[in-house]
Amino acid sequence: MTITRYNPTRTLDFPSVPRSFSSLLDDFFNDVVTSDSGRLYVPSLDVYETDTHYHIHLSLPGMKKDDINIDLQDRRLTITGERKEEVDDKNTKYHVREMRYGGFERSIMLPNNINQDKIDARFEDGILKLDVEKREKQVNKQIKVK
Repeated sequence: MTITRYNPTRTLDFPSVPRSFSSLLDDFFNDVVTSDSGRLYVPSLDVYETDTHYHIHLSLPGMKKDDINIDLQDRRLTITGERKEEVDDKNTKYHVREMRYGGFERSIMLPNNINQDKIDARFEDGILKLDVEKREKQVNKQIKVK
């Protein structure tokens, strides 16, 4: 008997077997979405934390830093932009087309313990990197009743 690790993103070869609801949602949110304003796509995102910072990395290959907007309202961090398609010739016939173009928007709700004045954003090699500093821990104080 062979033991195979479960992989929820694996496609099944049997058309009669329904895909999981989770994989249908993943396909929907990770693929191109069409809106009234045009084509949208969802860029890949990594969020992790260290002792002193939250780190957010957004994959934006082929974009320029001037095409990216970052907005922070309350604790909601919103990153928007547009990756413009460069068409050289209207008679070009594509055989495979997997590159994503159009507008995008990603929003992240940040925790309460962030320092909104200490957010660093830089764009390196197609990756938008944000470092959000955590506030120092507040020490609870005991108050004695007199």
